Order: sequence, then structure tokens, then C-alpha cells
Amino acid sequence: MKKYDFTEAPLIKSLVVLSVPIIIANVLQTLYSLIDTFWVGRLGASAVAAVSLSMPVLFLVLALGLGMSLSGTILVAQYKGKKDQKKVDLVSGQTFLMLAVSSLILSTIGWFAAKPILEILGAAPDVLPEAASYLRIMFVGMFLLFVYFVFQALMRGVGDVVTPMIIVAVTVVINAILDPIFILGWGPIPSYGVSGAAIVTIITQGLAAAVGLSLLFNGEYDIHLRLSDFKPNFPLLKKMVRLGLPMSVEEILRALAMFFLFYLIAKFGTNTVAAFGVGVRILSFVLIPAAGLAMATATIVGQSLGANKVDRAEEITWKASGIGFLIMTAVSIVTFFIAKPVSAFFIPGEVEVIRQSTQFLKILSLAFGIITIQHVLLGTVKAAGETFPAMLLNMFSKSFLLIPVAWILSMTMGLEEVGLWWTYPITYTIATSLALIWFLRGSWKTKKIIGEKI
Repeated sequence: MKKYDFTEAPLIKSLVVLSVPIIIANVLQTLYSLIDTFWVGRLGASAVAAVSLSMPVLFLVLALGLGMSLSGTILVAQYKGKKDQKKVDLVSGQTFLMLAVSSLILSTIGWFAAKPILEILGAAPDVLPEAASYLRIMFVGMFLLFVYFVFQALMRGVGDVVTPMIIVAVTVVINAILDPIFILGWGPIPSYGVSGAAIVTIITQGLAAAVGLSLLFNGEYDIHLRLSDFKPNFPLLKKMVRLGLPMSVEEILRALAMFFLFYLIAKFGTNTVAAFGVGVRILSFVLIPAAGLAMATATIVGQSLGANKVDRAEEITWKASGIGFLIMTAVSIVTFFIAKPVSAFFIPGEVEVIRQSTQFLKILSLAFGIITIQHVLLGTVKAAGETFPAMLLNMFSKSFLLIPVAWILSMTMGLEEVGLWWTYPITYTIATSLALIWFLRGSWKTKKIIGEKI
């Protein structure tokens, strides 16, 4: 990748150079789950429901890793902007150290808690065994998932988004080849069913993690890891926990909100659970441009703040918000009209699942532009180090807003699953308004997180 100085290059050019590879990488990453859904869908609605019920559990466990890896992204970006290579390498090593320990602890807990948690979620008897098996395999490979999360996050912090994209592209091809073999069986390899999707994910993520680590130790990609960088640096670890913990809590709240939604959805039967699972996976694919734009903006903001260029950070936030809103509004229009054939593609023949998934996607599409603005604004606030206020905003929207709205619309007002679908655009609109108010306050402009010695 051609090296750009994102503290000096033209803003729109910087945004394109960063966001396009991130979006492509995220599209490819999402293909993991979409390919899994396609092949698991050949096993029937109960198989799709098994994977769908596993999603909130995985989100909850991965929340800690995601938050802590983002703390590494924030610090790496700001030290990169400051042109302090030694601190960039040190932060990278400490991020891996912290996530390695976390993943081993969470894997152990998850292995034993998988079945009881699924029972709490209301998994039907025909869904529970496959869902539990899928989850336990994923927990076995949690360390590998965490390692690649960290690699991607750190490379994004220094502005190299092409290398992770190439790695993801290769592993997605491998995933596409292995999925039908392990899920349906082929030759000497038996049919592992739903568990086969988990096995393939661990294989491919393990390859990605190994390649990523080798590149960082090689030192040719803006980060050069050495064994000394893994020696615990407690002042730095403390700072990273202070930055990352609010983001982990934020992700945990999002996962708990997903738990609650699944608890409500399970009351409406396996078809509704499968429809929600298909809809959420398609949604994650559709919103990739929004997430990519927000990640690219956060990188530019972090490096600009590290270089003490606050005006540049603010300008890119406004430009990215406007561009993202326009792009995602166009995407929402397309999604509205193709919702049914897309839903049918992933679970053919299941008429009721297709109907509910189509309805879900059409309602969700109304909020695409608003969701994009929220992603960009909160990305800027976090890149500045204001992770605690961002956590509070999400705590309000996910705990004190989403849950009551979902309950009232679906249960009290009798709208059932339709009420759950409408919960999304309502809560996102309010949450985005709050994020805009906080951004306009401007306290993020004066936040200092890289001044003291470590």
C-alpha cells in the first residue's frame, strides 16, 4: 500500500483511500456469516435458528475483546499522528498481551456456560443441541478470533487497511470451499451440520491470525513487534483498560439488548427466530459502507488529534457524516425493493420465514442514513478518547430505550414481531440525536490521552 500521511493529505482523498479497502474487507468478512447462513439454510429453519440463537452469546463474549482492541486502535492512531514509532509498537504488543489473557478466560467460561445460556434464551428442544455444539467449538477457537481482531484494529490505527483486506479475501475463499464440505459432508469428511460452520470459521480465522502476527513481527507494515513489547507495561495497560473498558461495556450492553430481543423473539416461534437471524445478517452486510466510513474517519481523527490538528478532525467528521447519509439513503431505497428475493435466497422454500424477514428488512431500511451519522459521530468521539461518554449514550439507547420500546410495541401493544422490527428505527433516531448533541458540545476536542509517560 502506498504510504499516505493522513495528517496532511487532502481529506476526501484520505477518506476514500482508507474507507474503500475497509469496506471491501468488511464485505468479505461478512461473507463468512452469509456463506454460513446459505449452507446452513440447506439444513432447514431449525439449523438457521441454532446459529441465530448463538449470535447474542458470541456478541457478549466478543464484546470485551472488541472494546480492548479499539483502545489499541485509538492509541496507535494518535501515536502514529505524533510520529512516535516506539510507542506504536509498544501499544501493539500490550494490546495482544491483554487480549490473549482475556480470550483464554472467556473461552473457558463460555465452554461450560453455553448450554445453560441457550436454555435461558428459550432455545427449542430441536435447536438446543446444535446451537450448544456450535457455540462450544467457537469458544475453543476464541483466542484465534481475538488475535485477528487485534491485528485488524492495529493496522487500521496506523492507516494500513489494504493488508487486512488481502488476508480476509484469501480466507473467505477458503471458507467458501470448506463450508459445504464440513456442513454437508464430502468423501471421507462426514456431515458436521451446524457445527461444521464453526469448524471452518476457526480454521480460516486461525490462518488469518497466523499470517497477521508474522507480518507484524516482520516489521514491514508500520508496526514492528518485538518480544520486549509483550512484557507487561502496567501504566500503559491501565490506560488501555481505562479507554477500552467503556467500549467493552458498550458492546456488552449491545449484546445484552440482543439477548433481550431474542428472549422476546423466541416467544413467537422458530420461524421468527430464523427470520430475525437472516435479517440481522443481511443488515450487517448492508451497513458495511456506514461502518467502513466511520472506521476511516476515526483513523483520520485519531492521527489528526495526535498531530494536534483539531480543526482537521472536526472537518472530516462533518464531511463523512454528509457523504455517508447520502450513500446509505440510496442503499435503503434499493434494500426496500429487493428485501424479499434476498431473504428467499438464504432460506428457500420457508414461506413464513421469508415473509417476516422481508418485513424486517423493509422497516430497518428506513434508518440506514441515520445509523450512518451515529456511527461517524461516535467514532470521532471515541477516537479522541472520550469512550466513557460514548458508553453512556449507548447505555441509554440500548438499556433505557430499546428494551422498554421493544417490550411495549411487541407485547403491550400487541404488534408482536412487527413491534420488534419498529424498535430499531425509533431507537436509532433518538440515539443519533443524542450523539449529535454531545459532538456539538466539543469536549472531545480538548481530550488528551498521549501526553503522560508510559
